[in-house]
Amino acid sequence: MLRIRNVKMKDLPELVVIEYCCFTEEEAATKEAFEKRIQLTPDSFFVAEKDGVIVGFVNGPVIETAFITDDLFGNVKENPASGGHQSVLGLAVSPHFQKRGVASALLTHLEKNARENNRETITLTCKENLIRFYENYGYRNLGVSSSEHGRVIWYNMSKKLQ
Repeated sequence: MLRIRNVKMKDLPELVVIEYCCFTEEEAATKEAFEKRIQLTPDSFFVAEKDGVIVGFVNGPVIETAFITDDLFGNVKENPASGGHQSVLGLAVSPHFQKRGVASALLTHLEKNARENNRETITLTCKENLIRFYENYGYRNLGVSSSEHGRVIWYNMSKKLQ
């Protein structure tokens, strides 16, 4: 059975391995970035476990703006208690567990948490090949993002929660 819980610092090595399996070196969060996110935003950083092994995660700080900006990848602040926009800086599932509902469970958990904390939207960026995936979960494609992260083209995706 899949279990979703808040991140812990001891999860760091497994998170880094999954991140580098799912993203290019230019796109992947660094170990230091994960450490910061775990310290400052554990309330919006969730891991999925199967039989005690981390198989995926979703994370991102709550931000004031409706879209992700590149500075967020290195400059994270603690989340406000309520309000704001829940961002997704990373959703990654170990290759052996992809297409088994793990990403869906993580998104559902994040959305439930965001609603409980009165967030306005969930906002993320994705590459073109993932637009349909997010649309299937109720996200709207709001066009090409200004992000230059990893030197690829990203699309702004948003889901209203209110």
